[in-house]
Amino acid sequence: MEPMSHSQRRFRGLIAAPFTPFQQDGAIDLDRIEELADRLVLDAVWGAFVCGTTGEGPSLSTAERMLVAERWAAVTRDRLRLFVHVGHTSVADARELAAHAQRIGANAIGCLAPYFFRPRSPEELADFCAYVAAAAPGLPFYYYHLPSLTGVALPMAEFLPIAARRIPTLAGIKYTFEDVADFAACVAFDGGRFDMLFGRDELLLAGLDAGASGAIGSTYNYMGPIYGRIVAAWASGDRPLAEELQRRAAGIIEVMNRHGGLPAGKRIMALSGIDCGPVRQPLVDLEAAAGTRLRADLVAAGHVFA
Repeated sequence: MEPMSHSQRRFRGLIAAPFTPFQQDGAIDLDRIEELADRLVLDAVWGAFVCGTTGEGPSLSTAERMLVAERWAAVTRDRLRLFVHVGHTSVADARELAAHAQRIGANAIGCLAPYFFRPRSPEELADFCAYVAAAAPGLPFYYYHLPSLTGVALPMAEFLPIAARRIPTLAGIKYTFEDVADFAACVAFDGGRFDMLFGRDELLLAGLDAGASGAIGSTYNYMGPIYGRIVAAWASGDRPLAEELQRRAAGIIEVMNRHGGLPAGKRIMALSGIDCGPVRQPLVDLEAAAGTRLRADLVAAGHVFA
């Protein structure tokens, strides 16, 4: 197969990583997904990266992940670009998810490194990714770089040239790490051939400075307009405004992390008007009193609830 053309693989803009809604009994609440999609469209977010970290993908069964992806494909209706995360510790399941994403009409797939038996070199990682990507030969493939959770901290500037030779559908990297120099080296590789999608919400401005073609983040679910203003200010050269907005977003993220990270983020989504239900074990929901303190701290940090 010939590598995909430059025009085929150019994905830009803000892409949210949506929460997976659960009912109180732990079942997936598929009916709530359209409301999430509507919010992203209203906030001028460009796409959705589903069943990733924020979507608790590793805590879902393969069958559940397919149901979630199918529902997102049904409700986006060309309003949003749909990225489906297909990473798994089982390469067979990862390939099944990749093939399914192609069947339902997703626009791209992303894949974490296996995080139990881990690749030991860029070559091993590229081989794993190539095997998964081959199951969806019609979709752009993005490697999802998340060393803080996978434990796979290989330099992407070493991985990318190897992967470029082995994966015909390679489109780029979802880069969720703080090594901006490594990120910038990937941006520059082969004349900027690959999409580098930045994944640290609190450092979006640094990612834009380093040449990010787009960004994927969890807080875009309820702060999409703020990030849209950051991008607009950066593009227009209004550095003071871009930095002010980035500090505001980072302060809200600090509050979220202080209150527990992803469970707090899911509570913020509920406070913002869309209740996605509880988190799934081993994550633990916030108690009512903690949720009250979270809201007060968010207001103090400058978050404005719709």
